[in-house]
Amino acid sequence: MSVKPLLAGVCLTLLMSAVTRADGAQDVDPFEGINRSIFEINSSLDSYVTRPLSKGYRYVAPLPVERGVSNFFSNLTDFNALLNALLQGELAGAGRAGKRFFINTTLGLGGLFDPATRAGIAPHRADFGQTLAKWGMSRGPYLVLPFMGPRSVRSGLGTLVDVNAAPQNYLTDISTRNWLYVVSTVNDRAALLDAEQLISGDRYIFVRDAYLQQREAFVNGGNTQDSFSDFGAEDDWAEEF
Repeated sequence: MSVKPLLAGVCLTLLMSAVTRADGAQDVDPFEGINRSIFEINSSLDSYVTRPLSKGYRYVAPLPVERGVSNFFSNLTDFNALLNALLQGELAGAGRAGKRFFINTTLGLGGLFDPATRAGIAPHRADFGQTLAKWGMSRGPYLVLPFMGPRSVRSGLGTLVDVNAAPQNYLTDISTRNWLYVVSTVNDRAALLDAEQLISGDRYIFVRDAYLQQREAFVNGGNTQDSFSDFGAEDDWAEEF
């Protein structure tokens, strides 16, 4: 991992932590104007690129294939959960994530199948944003990042670490690695097609509030899967619908 992005993120964290409203309370979205502009750009990219690809993928891919692809990337998520559970001192969660990763990688043919769930081993979800929260870092202001969508300062820094720690990031074949990221993005976006009808009112506010609420539940509960973030390698456009 390059040190410069991490140092830049730390500096950004220190700056963002100081942003407050006049009454002294923290403003969760002090950069709403900029965030809305990036949100619109991301939404356009989704409308013209990611959403059509995901609809085509869902149309041509049989359900067992789509399920197998989802299982494959979920298995990589289990590896990430194992690392973060260890960093958090959650030994029971690390044990579950490790068992799932080993069983599904071997018996599940690289994660295409999910025998671990059939064996009664429930997933344990953890990412580095949650790890930072466990270590005492505050959430920081809400941000909308190009391509990556909604984040907080804390979850954004967590994404930087998680992406670099993901198993697919260490593939020597760059073409294969990039295709995995593309397939992960399209597959995860396809999973959200049915959820679009839930959006009402101001789309920006809806996505922001849903993201922050889901992240809060995820950080505090540990096993609540965030609906708007961290698909596969934690860097896709699906959050913006």
